[in-house]
Amino acid sequence: MRRFGHGLVLGKFYPPHAGHHHLVRTAQDQCERLTVLVCAASVESVPLADRVAWMREAHPGAEVVGAVDDIPVDLYDPTVWEAHMAVFRGAVPGRVDAVFTSEEYGGELARRFGAEEVLVDRERTLFPVSGTAVRADPVAAWEFLGPAVRAALTRRIVVLGAESTGTTTLSRALAGHYRSRGGVWAKTGWVAEYGRRYSEEKLAAARAADPAASWPDVSFTSEEFPVIARRQDADEERAARLGSPVLFCDTDSFATGIWHERYMDDRNAEVERIAAGRLRDLYLLTDHADVPFEDDGLRDGPQLRPWMTGRFREELERTGRRFLVVAGDREARLARAVAAVDELLGEGWHFADPLPENVRAQAS
Repeated sequence: MRRFGHGLVLGKFYPPHAGHHHLVRTAQDQCERLTVLVCAASVESVPLADRVAWMREAHPGAEVVGAVDDIPVDLYDPTVWEAHMAVFRGAVPGRVDAVFTSEEYGGELARRFGAEEVLVDRERTLFPVSGTAVRADPVAAWEFLGPAVRAALTRRIVVLGAESTGTTTLSRALAGHYRSRGGVWAKTGWVAEYGRRYSEEKLAAARAADPAASWPDVSFTSEEFPVIARRQDADEERAARLGSPVLFCDTDSFATGIWHERYMDDRNAEVERIAAGRLRDLYLLTDHADVPFEDDGLRDGPQLRPWMTGRFREELERTGRRFLVVAGDREARLARAVAAVDELLGEGWHFADPLPENVRAQAS
């Protein structure tokens, strides 16, 4: 196998998929050094910075750079080619020995770089997928997407509510319901409430010091809540990278802000900053009215449940989050929640169209 000094892979990676990664890995195997140039147009809905980050994560041995290219593609217009090459050369100014591509423009691109063209799986036989197909139906192409892209596209559903209102029961039931659909949905994930585990550990520590200690003897400081919020987000992100196109979470960092208010009688700016880092797709607020309060050893506020339900609702409305209040018995709650999630999934994933491409056959 011939080896090259400096190779180049160029593409939109909108979004990157298994075919792209195969192309890059093939190029890396044949080059001493490889540059991956990510070109994004301003009209596209996935930011250039995200695509660069995804490709860097997937290919740490390559040099991944990005450029904004707002010039429509026309494979047969020399003036358009020159405009594109100005963008490409600005991002990759040095000598290029080989251009690796699966596209019909590869030969001309290589010629203009003064490089050799290396075609890789032109017919897409190894990975029958394209960026167009992914944008049209990410669910159908899910198996071809890497962890970072899956995390970005996963529809995240958060179940939240006051103490003893069935958030864990409902979120688990939802995850089980979608797993039972099989196929791509079989890996549907569920994210546990980290705050509960944190509370269990605090109670255990209190009992280690005093075996007679109970939940009312446990106290919190404001500084603990950002720790809980960050860990909750980290657990959610990890699950989103591994699962199906939908993820169910038993609370999130947004809800942690209300819990801080419940225990500390005030808001926490750092928790709110953490919660603002990612907007979830749907919140399901469990009403307290139909659920008897059960003291499981980590609860002490049945009288606060109406207040907490109200505060969750107020903050969901104030921040413009999409939400649904679920009430009734378990079966009714699950049915209403499934209908809402199916409606969300049915709306699809909306990618802005890339710039037009003129790839007509050249006149004879």
